[in-house]
Amino acid sequence: MDSLLTAPEIGAEIFIEPGQTDQEIDTWFRRMKDLGLSVTRIRMFENYMHLEDGSWDFSLFDKAFLAAEKYGIAIYANLFPATTFDDVGGFKFPKTEENLHQIADYIKHLVTHFSTFPALYGWVPINEPGSGELPDDIFTQERFVAWKAQQIPAEYSSKGYTHFNFEEQRFLLKYNSWFLKWLIDEIRRYDSDRPIHVNNHAIFKNAAEYDFPEWRTFLSSLGGSAHASWHYGYFTRQKYALAMSANSEMLRSGAGGVIPWMMTELQGGNNTYSGISPMCPTRFETAQWLWTTIGSGSKGSIFWCLNPRLSGFEAGEWAMLDFQDQPSDRLLAASAVANTITANHALFASAMPIDSGIHVVYTRESMWIEQKLQIPGDLHEGRSIGGVIKSALGYFEALSDMGIHASFKEMGEFDFDQNNYSKQVIILAHQISIPSKYWEKIHRFVSLGGKLIVEGLTGYYDENAYCLLRAGFPFKELFGGEIKEFKVVAPLFDLRLSRPDLKLKAHLWQGSLHLTTAKVLGTTVNEAIDSQNIYENEVIASLKGHENEVIVSANRSGNEVIASWNAYGKGEVLWIPSLIGMGARITNDYTALTDLLYQELAPLLKHQPALFDQLQQDVIMKTMRSGNSYLFIIINKSTTIRWIKLKTPNLQKDPLIIYADQNGRMSAQNEIEIHSEETMVLKWDLDVSGF
Repeated sequence: MDSLLTAPEIGAEIFIEPGQTDQEIDTWFRRMKDLGLSVTRIRMFENYMHLEDGSWDFSLFDKAFLAAEKYGIAIYANLFPATTFDDVGGFKFPKTEENLHQIADYIKHLVTHFSTFPALYGWVPINEPGSGELPDDIFTQERFVAWKAQQIPAEYSSKGYTHFNFEEQRFLLKYNSWFLKWLIDEIRRYDSDRPIHVNNHAIFKNAAEYDFPEWRTFLSSLGGSAHASWHYGYFTRQKYALAMSANSEMLRSGAGGVIPWMMTELQGGNNTYSGISPMCPTRFETAQWLWTTIGSGSKGSIFWCLNPRLSGFEAGEWAMLDFQDQPSDRLLAASAVANTITANHALFASAMPIDSGIHVVYTRESMWIEQKLQIPGDLHEGRSIGGVIKSALGYFEALSDMGIHASFKEMGEFDFDQNNYSKQVIILAHQISIPSKYWEKIHRFVSLGGKLIVEGLTGYYDENAYCLLRAGFPFKELFGGEIKEFKVVAPLFDLRLSRPDLKLKAHLWQGSLHLTTAKVLGTTVNEAIDSQNIYENEVIASLKGHENEVIVSANRSGNEVIASWNAYGKGEVLWIPSLIGMGARITNDYTALTDLLYQELAPLLKHQPALFDQLQQDVIMKTMRSGNSYLFIIINKSTTIRWIKLKTPNLQKDPLIIYADQNGRMSAQNEIEIHSEETMVLKWDLDVSGF
């Protein structure tokens, strides 16, 4: 698991607490071995080791480490310094200087003792970093004051306007990285070799706290917690597999191919009183989540948890074993996935996700500003907390319905240092803040052949919530125009484009454009102007050097321009300043949006190893390559059987089904029959004869 060439490993966390017998502990590790699971994580509770007289008794946990060694199970030891009995997630930051020293002392005793055990694989220095807001404790506030005193005024100052500075948010971003690095440095005092891993949580809400590129410099691997009942409130249950896909892609982007990643916590069982949304995963969902993470490049997944804890908050919940220590249907499903990987070890060891070249990009500053500007009032998806992420998710789902394996990343994780972007697309869906440090980078991306798809209120603000739209709009030349204004229209309204002829659903705001070099793709009253005449006018205007003639013509008819296309350098920009991604998401109808994407992405689509031959809403496909073989992981979340034909240039005619949990099959014409809730994994060999 410490190599990118290791096959994914599946496991479940074993919960150790006082009162457990030697036989019980032995049984849990034996169950894992018998079912083909190979890795666990254990919370190393200081409260259960550090006695009141100041001495240490590790014997309870020693039994677990010895049992793990007996059955060949690798352990991630998760630091869990002393905390209150009802603290489910554990510490996020020290509360005082004394508490910091106490944590350091705990690490010294823990690491020096357990690093001698062969079963120890690696360390997890903190469980689920990410607090949601800056803690209000003495330790944090003192460091916040010291940090502010060290800050140098930024070169860019929003043209001298008074503005927000988002000091708390910027400090929290650094504070998370500092404390994580401090914990790792303490571990390294006593164990210099073993891998160090961490799992963030609630990524769709906490992503703005995570500086993943910074974390890569001191972590051995990146991970995440993905509990549907805690973390997927932006989704209906039918969309949980899609949520897992987006979550996984955000982690893959965070790891950046520099370090491996794995899903440290997946929901293993029923949550009775804990969790925001009570549920028990089905065996089909268990398989879907595992294969989705694997298809996104995860080197493993660990369920929370194998056995139920029996006291405190979460007592009797989340487990994959029943109360008689027998495997649930969920555990048997996880075992089937693990055994499939074992049977095809070499195939999965070298399998890597295929990058489509299509990137759905968000900015943490958009999340900060969105939260800062919240006031009580009418609730609308686009202007509420989560609007910028949900807008991006709308495009991610549309691409998924097309069979496209898109990436999902924070703008700071995108590689802006390449010399050719002719096969790359960035989608900025309602990213209300584009920080100044990225303006030149985005221009360069397009000038070197990249395609930029911009929608919603993208670029409304800079990083300080200063409105960029009135004068000196930094993207005027790149976009080929400026925003005239945004109008609130309705929670849902129709938006018509002339090229292509489409009627899209949009949400809340409609933006109108003042164009300079861009071409008109839609107006508020398309019926009043023949689209061919618009095109001819544009050509004439361009030839005469009077680019605004077509705009004047449009305005004479009482129309407003609401979509445009602009050439810039070797690349191009599509601009639709209305929330069409959110409109598709709210209506759960992606037909028109995907029609637009099929046209706009046509040059890239012909280079994909496989696509659905037609739109497949609620079907997910993850694409990987291993040597001269492709792996297609297909999940049917619709309520009916689907027959799916793949466009597969350069692939041989006889794919092999290596996994199907409802007897899905291939027809003689290579059409896939996949049942509702079924997951299938296809191995399809590359036709190398034409190379």
